[in-house]
Amino acid sequence: MAVRLNKKVLFFIDEYGTAGTDSFHLGAVFVPAREAGRLDKCFSDLLEPNANEVHAANLSDGYLQGLLHRLWIDAPRDHVIMLNQKFVAQAGEPSVLYAQAVVEIVKIGLKRFRGVLGRDTIANVDVITDVNQHNDHPLFMEELERARHGDGRFKGVNRIVRLDSAASRLLQLADVVAYSRKWIVAEEQNARGLRDSFGIEVL
Repeated sequence: MAVRLNKKVLFFIDEYGTAGTDSFHLGAVFVPAREAGRLDKCFSDLLEPNANEVHAANLSDGYLQGLLHRLWIDAPRDHVIMLNQKFVAQAGEPSVLYAQAVVEIVKIGLKRFRGVLGRDTIANVDVITDVNQHNDHPLFMEELERARHGDGRFKGVNRIVRLDSAASRLLQLADVVAYSRKWIVAEEQNARGLRDSFGIEVL
C-alpha cells in the first residue's frame, strides 16, 4: 500500500502589543504538519534542559537573537516560513481587529506557502493561536468563522485552535518572531537583517 503524505499545514500565531494600537504586530510560523516535529525538535534542542516556557519579553535580546540565528542554521528552511507583520492603529473592538489581523497574515502566508508545497490551492490548514485577552472572546471566533466561509484563501482553514503557549514550543517560537520587530524599532536590525540572519520576513 502506498504511503499517504500528511498534507496538512499548521500556522502558529502569537502577538506583540495590543490590537488597535500602533505597537500591534503578529509573529507567525508556517510549517507542513509532517515537518512540525522536526522544527519543534530543532528549537527545543537549542534550549537549556528542562527549560520553562520561552517568553520573549522576559529574555535578553542577545539571547533571543542567538537562539533564532542557530535555529535558522538547523531548521528545515525549505519547509518553514516565518512572518512578522505590523498593523496600523485603528478604532474598533480589539477582538475583531485581532481576528482580522489573523486572517490577513494567514492569507499572506498561504500565498507564500504555495511555493513550499508546490501547488496553487491549499485547503487543509489549522491555525493555532496563543490564548490571550483578544481571542478569548466570542467576537474573535465569529469574525474568523465569517472569513473561513467567505474570504478568499482563508477558506482553506479547517480549524482554529486557541492553545496555552506553555504547551507548544512552536507557539513560543511565534512569540519570539512577533517580538523581533522590536529590534528594528531600536535600530539594532533592519528588515534585511531579520530575513538573512533569522529567516523572518517583515511585512
